[in-house]
Amino acid sequence: MKILTILGARPQFIKAATVSRAIRARHDIEEIIVHTGQHFDANMSDIFFEQLDIPRPNYNLGIASLSHGAMTGRMLEGIEELILKERPDRVLVYGDTNSTLAGALAASKLHVPVAHVEAGLRSFNLAMPEEVNRILTDRVSSILFCPTETAVKNLEAEGFPFTDTNKKEQVVLNVGDVMYDATLYYRDKARKGIALEQWGLFEKGYALCTLHRAENTDDPTRLEGILAALRDINQTLPVVLPLHPRTRNLIEQRGMNKLLDGLVLLEPVPYLEMQRLQMGARVILTDSGGVQKEACFHQVPCITLRDETEWVETVEAGWNRIAGADADKIIEAALEAEAPVTGHTNLYGDGRAAERIVNGLTGLI
Repeated sequence: MKILTILGARPQFIKAATVSRAIRARHDIEEIIVHTGQHFDANMSDIFFEQLDIPRPNYNLGIASLSHGAMTGRMLEGIEELILKERPDRVLVYGDTNSTLAGALAASKLHVPVAHVEAGLRSFNLAMPEEVNRILTDRVSSILFCPTETAVKNLEAEGFPFTDTNKKEQVVLNVGDVMYDATLYYRDKARKGIALEQWGLFEKGYALCTLHRAENTDDPTRLEGILAALRDINQTLPVVLPLHPRTRNLIEQRGMNKLLDGLVLLEPVPYLEMQRLQMGARVILTDSGGVQKEACFHQVPCITLRDETEWVETVEAGWNRIAGADADKIIEAALEAEAPVTGHTNLYGDGRAAERIVNGLTGLI
């Protein structure tokens, strides 16, 4: 069997690493990896692939820095050419980026079965490009690998599984979360190999924040509210903020630099360093879906800087609190944050999601 895997951003490579590792343990599957180039990331150097034992892409389309429509269209064209050249048995896509949708559309139009990892996630906010991407990708996928039972129920509520004109029914599987697989695989390496002291930090002595979503960074009111909250929290608990260049530029353009005074500002950090920072934090504030889950995996209370989340299990279990961009709500949530009395519950599987995905691809489950 030949699998063509479509990736476009660093988090997708990390998720795919777990599945690629499981594929390499088999002798009956060949994987061809395509990087669309959607997100340029300086941290995705040779060291990134060597450090994390991630296979390098067979193809790089180099498509980035375009509007949503232009980017998706060019990816669709490039991926279609590669499908015709490689003639895979399956096309495998991850998550909810433009790369995800382009891969799914190209494959479905060429009648190649699509397998979608992280199927069934819903924020129920169609203003998010990611929500549109995931809904459309699910609809044209043949195999839907869900990370949680909530995701399965979301699909059922929308009428999944559907049957195509060839009387083949979509397969919906709850396999667990590949990010949990990755956390279990890499966390000891991060803890043993990376010292918090390099940043002047100590265990449970700081708050960690990530801030990158357009809904926050492109809205001056929301951005100011979040930064004002971080400045206030920093008076009680040092705030560490790895700052994406785009976010930094928008803060400078709007004259909000003073709100960063006193914060521990870092350049974007590699994956293992980010895992170590998360493990050592007393509380994490984020607008990232992945970081919400990783906070739960590392048993660190999380404050979500959005008005909704796809990862409702983290909220229901008490590890995550939705605060939006309201400064008072963020401050209150951060200063009150503590681990739930129920302790850690296994919300996202048993760390064997990648194995189940490979079995699902080959029809063993």
